Amino acid sequence: MNKKVAIIASNGGLFDAYKVFNIATAAAATDQEVAVFFTFEGLNLIHKEAHKQLSMPAGKEHFAEGFAKANVPSIPELVAMAHDLGVKFIGCQMTMDVMGLDTKDFVDGVEVGGAVTFLDFAKDADVTLTF
Repeated sequence: MNKKVAIIASNGGLFDAYKVFNIATAAAATDQEVAVFFTFEGLNLIHKEAHKQLSMPAGKEHFAEGFAKANVPSIPELVAMAHDLGVKFIGCQMTMDVMGLDTKDFVDGVEVGGAVTFLDFAKDADVTLTF
């Protein structure tokens, strides 16, 4: 039986995206089953437009050059990699309702569900993380 990694993404900045997708893709690449529950600002990480222009924390703009020099994939590239590796993306239904968002607002492959959907996956996860 594969190990399971459950991640909650509730923050929507660039650094948050790198944390979420770095862990998710690494886990999936090592044959672990991964689900990410995107809620509140975390929905930006899978929003068709927002994930292409996530904000860098103030005063950290110099990291942009470091990312480029280190050949770190962009967030859209990491989203695609995670999807290709089978990472399950769960968009929080309640948050989507509150924000007036629909599945068409998100990248392909997003499953819509509530906390119960995520908890059903996470109940026997080997690793659970929150970003």
